[in-house]
Amino acid sequence: MSHTPRTAAQPTDIKSALTDLLLNPDLTLAEAADRHFTPDYRQRTDGAWADRDQFLDHIAHLRTLIATAEIEVHEELRDGLGYADRHTCHVTKKDGTTVTMEVYLFATLSPDGRFHRIEETTLMLKGSDTDRTLGSAR
Repeated sequence: MSHTPRTAAQPTDIKSALTDLLLNPDLTLAEAADRHFTPDYRQRTDGAWADRDQFLDHIAHLRTLIATAEIEVHEELRDGLGYADRHTCHVTKKDGTTVTMEVYLFATLSPDGRFHRIEETTLMLKGSDTDRTLGSAR
């Protein structure tokens, strides 16, 4: 997957953020997070809030599970510091099983273009019952 690094003049987007967090071996988790998320970042996934540290625990856990992934963005909207999208994550786990999740996301960006807050709802399209919490597992 090709990826152009985000610059201060270019706001982030969910595909770039997830690619750096999960699929870019050249970036540490901290580097990827600093590139796309503010220090006071918060996220609500399927009703459960996580602060930045809890979010990074979640991503660290996913890094141990995911072999490959493709992020397919269907719609993406920006309005000032508002951001919304609908995307599908096609994941192949290290054990060879696959998971497909559709995500409805609403976010607030900081003035420097990084995510400040995300609220999202996930819908599992393919996977086992144990994969239902993949969007928030730690």
